[in-house]
Amino acid sequence: MEAKNYRDLLEQLKTYFPFPVSNPIMDAYFIHTTSHFLDYVDALKSAAPILGRRERKKSRDIPGVGFPEAGSSVEEITELIVDYCQDMIVWAHPNAQVNVTPPISIPAIISAIASAIYNPNIIWDAYSGRFTQAEIQAVALVSDLIGYEPKTSGGLFTFGGTGTILYGCKLGIEKLLGGRGMRDGIREDIKIVASETAHYSKLNAVAWLGVGTRNLVTIPCGRDNAMSLPHLEDYLRRAFRQGEKVAVIMPTIGTTDAFGIDDLPAIVRLCDSLVDEFGLDYKPHIHADAVIGWAWSVFCDYDFQNNPLGFHPRTLGSLLDSLKRMGDLSLADSLGMDFHKTGYAPYISSLFLTRDRKDLSLLSRTTEQMPYLYQFGDYHPGVYTLETSRSAAGALGALANIRLFGKQGYRTLIGHVVEMAEMLRERLEQHRSIKVLNDTNHGPVTLFRIYPEDLDAGQAFERELNDPAYSDRLKFHNAYDRCMFDLVQHRSMRGEGVLLSWTDAYRRAAYNGESGPPISALKSFIMSPWTDLAAIDRVEEQVLQTQAEAAHKCGVPPSR
Repeated sequence: MEAKNYRDLLEQLKTYFPFPVSNPIMDAYFIHTTSHFLDYVDALKSAAPILGRRERKKSRDIPGVGFPEAGSSVEEITELIVDYCQDMIVWAHPNAQVNVTPPISIPAIISAIASAIYNPNIIWDAYSGRFTQAEIQAVALVSDLIGYEPKTSGGLFTFGGTGTILYGCKLGIEKLLGGRGMRDGIREDIKIVASETAHYSKLNAVAWLGVGTRNLVTIPCGRDNAMSLPHLEDYLRRAFRQGEKVAVIMPTIGTTDAFGIDDLPAIVRLCDSLVDEFGLDYKPHIHADAVIGWAWSVFCDYDFQNNPLGFHPRTLGSLLDSLKRMGDLSLADSLGMDFHKTGYAPYISSLFLTRDRKDLSLLSRTTEQMPYLYQFGDYHPGVYTLETSRSAAGALGALANIRLFGKQGYRTLIGHVVEMAEMLRERLEQHRSIKVLNDTNHGPVTLFRIYPEDLDAGQAFERELNDPAYSDRLKFHNAYDRCMFDLVQHRSMRGEGVLLSWTDAYRRAAYNGESGPPISALKSFIMSPWTDLAAIDRVEEQVLQTQAEAAHKCGVPPSR
């Protein structure tokens, strides 16, 4: 076949893009193609909380192919994209209780589409037009929500919760080093402090920043999955007495596994007191990792006495308890907030927020170092961001949802998922052989262990936590619960139950102060507004139905 002239091919390739000026025919083609994609995906939906029913291929089993010589049509690639949607969890499905991943609002989806079509890079307003205003407005509105002064606070949307921790730790390091770290690097040991249940991205941050994982100090947690204040005080006293430099203390406002909430006000008071007591010439930076828990701030001015939204009394108690634990978020020097978690926006929409926008100057480069940028315009976040490419999708999606839902809408969404979680706990607590593990943490996540029917779950769990002679039973119960999880997952994939999640180590046993074996757990993480009491009943039913089957599969437990 004779090759086409490149100009002929170019004319064909132009039809693969949205037209830059109004063209009714091609605009209709774009809409038609998008609509066809949605129709194809809709056909994959079923009673199961996943798209399609095909057996998933393991990544290593996918054959390698050569880079294609010729291209394909838009229609063929659209069908290919639909094919890749198979096996994807439908987060909005009432039977999806897997992780802290929400369904996405229509305006947030449109925000992502707008950002994809026009491709703004919000490192500079010259490259992103009014898209940059979405970031500025979102930062101001969230500052107002949590109690920062919008006129003096600052922030930016970054590449995930890990990014917010990276920014928070970097600010703390630069404050400690007087801004020299950007130029000279780190020339001494610097400590960063977090709880043992804080997200593992703390390891990423200290490693990638050059602090080193050996300089990450993890503080033990109590039964409430919150950082132990006595242990924190003991460490800080030893550190300050020995002249160690503590750059950052990082409370977690809603851990990923258990929704543990560190006592931010008490941590700030402790830090301030010790700084005065030891006469330090610096103060550790307090970065609150609130990527999940920030959304509970919408309840700070809710009328709990009259309860206009009509929440169940148990739900009201849970919401009040969470608010009391998290305290005043504005006490933190900086915060991380994920709108792609409890904000119902698409990946990635993570906000790093700092009380004083002047702090961001500690991360700045000079414009002379970037001679092809920033010659005009009045918004130049790229001079202090780690990223030199930043999509506007996260900022615009967050702003869209803030305007769409307001406090009332977010109260409804968060209150609903907490209410459903509390109803699930209420049902599970009625069974002698089931133990809710995070019973003092009141978010949308429920961790629970299931024991053979002849055991008292509460007594067995206490022995697992504290009795080294019970370690063989602990390991057996881990295997037993894994059997339960596998059976439940298999049923849910057939559309016969609720898709749950699993954690290998909710926490570890503690034997005379020493770390023991991990304690695993089944996990229900409710994020969908479609999750109702029928779905909660299904969780209880499928757990009880599979209990005997799991016991048979796991064999006979070791002797007591």
